Amino acid sequence: MPAVLLMVHADHVRLLRKGVAGPGVWADFGSGDGAFTLALAELIVPSGEIHSIDRDRNALARQRKSVTLQFPDVKLFTYEADFTEPLALPQLDGLVVANALHYLPRKDETVRRLRDYLRPGGCFLVVEYDTDVGNRWVPYAFSFKRWRIIAGRCGLAQPELLATAPSSFLGSFYSAISRTNLG
Repeated sequence: MPAVLLMVHADHVRLLRKGVAGPGVWADFGSGDGAFTLALAELIVPSGEIHSIDRDRNALARQRKSVTLQFPDVKLFTYEADFTEPLALPQLDGLVVANALHYLPRKDETVRRLRDYLRPGGCFLVVEYDTDVGNRWVPYAFSFKRWRIIAGRCGLAQPELLATAPSSFLGSFYSAISRTNLG
């Protein structure tokens, strides 16, 4: 039986590190319990701001408790909402969408909406399984190669692969960054 590869906080931080230059106004879309929100908080301390969006009120409450305990200087705003719908957010320096876009059969409209929250030159970070074969838990998986096509169609600069991590579930994760046009 193969060993189960569980990701820990250090893995989440490593997947984002090269794409987060420091403090600023960031968002985590489809944030769940906040694994990547916590990673983002570590990377933007001491004066950063995070807008965390998820439909699960209880997950957001757990996330708030963890961020407040571990990174009290980070300003955290939570939104119980569907990130595929329009939201009243400030202009963002960057955003993270980790393991959330693979639930959408058609991603372009949502990716364009998320892109529009970013200031010119803003960072669009994606973390996903590096496969195009989904299953019932990850129904609409997309590899880094496919993300390059989606990002281009949605008006983002050519993505750069930041990091990978092994996964016992679907082989591996990747993180990638794209930027918005500078205006």
